[in-house]
Amino acid sequence: MKVGQLAEAAGVSVQTIRFYERRGLLPAPRRLQSGYRDYPDETVRAVRRIKRMQEVGFTLREMGHFLRLLETQPHNTPERRAYAEAKIDAIDAQIERLRAMREELSRRLLTCKCCNAPPVNEADES
Repeated sequence: MKVGQLAEAAGVSVQTIRFYERRGLLPAPRRLQSGYRDYPDETVRAVRRIKRMQEVGFTLREMGHFLRLLETQPHNTPERRAYAEAKIDAIDAQIERLRAMREELSRRLLTCKCCNAPPVNEADES
């Protein structure tokens, strides 16, 4: 299938497909005599997998590592699981940092003079 067909089937833009190729997340497709790229049907699943991984917080760099692990060691379930668990730990740490930032901002908001100044009555300014 051509790049436009792939993009439509996977629910992304043509630019996204090309970006994933440049990042090495998708293998280079074979070229037709016309010069067009010819993507196999399984590329749709690969693009959807990348999008799902993004949705749960994986960066493109992390995905590249994980996808290479799938390709080079397809039966190494413990390492894939460890990689996913490490991502969960990183997300948990990020949540804790965000909670601490929120709490600090909330504390500062209570005492901030610029945010707690009495409202200016427009009638008083006349």
